[in-house]
Amino acid sequence: MSGFRILLPLAAFFAFTSASAADIAAQMDGCNDCHGDNGVSQWGEIPTIAGIDAFGLADALFMYRGEERPCAESKYRQGDTSRAATTMCAITADLSDDDIEALGDAYSELTFVAAVQDFDAALAEAGAAIHKQQCDKCHSEGGSNVDDEASILSGQWITYLENSFADYLSGARDQDKKMKEKLAALSADDVTALVHFYASQQ
Repeated sequence: MSGFRILLPLAAFFAFTSASAADIAAQMDGCNDCHGDNGVSQWGEIPTIAGIDAFGLADALFMYRGEERPCAESKYRQGDTSRAATTMCAITADLSDDDIEALGDAYSELTFVAAVQDFDAALAEAGAAIHKQQCDKCHSEGGSNVDDEASILSGQWITYLENSFADYLSGARDQDKKMKEKLAALSADDVTALVHFYASQQ
């Protein structure tokens, strides 16, 4: 472990039911070994999970536990990095419903920090127009509004965004009818532009 001990916001303590605050803090330490301290990622293929709305994050964890989302193998990025690589499906397999809801509540209380990364300004400008036309109704405020319960797109790492789009476009990741229609209307160039638009929001 990195030795960093996360301080849970007071509001999160009151959300915990059968899972104690100490249990959730320990689980968060494990999450942070892949997602970064306070859930803020420093690695291109790993998303930042701090600040994502509680419902959206819990829903993602439930889907991983049910193996309803792609579970790519990933190595630990900090702490004991000699541990064998794991997957989100394996990580969530033994989490209770209360654990998942408590983790969602706890991470939602933390601050999202946008990734500082290079991006193509021309592509970002084109992506802003595409987002406004195709995506803004569900991912408002440039993909940053947590009240949409649609995760956070703005400020995530380019590689993570590219991988997510690829999962959706291949059908590996479930999506509702409206999103499927929107994605089907996008060209490969449109997707690249969108990725750079989201990455430009730092």
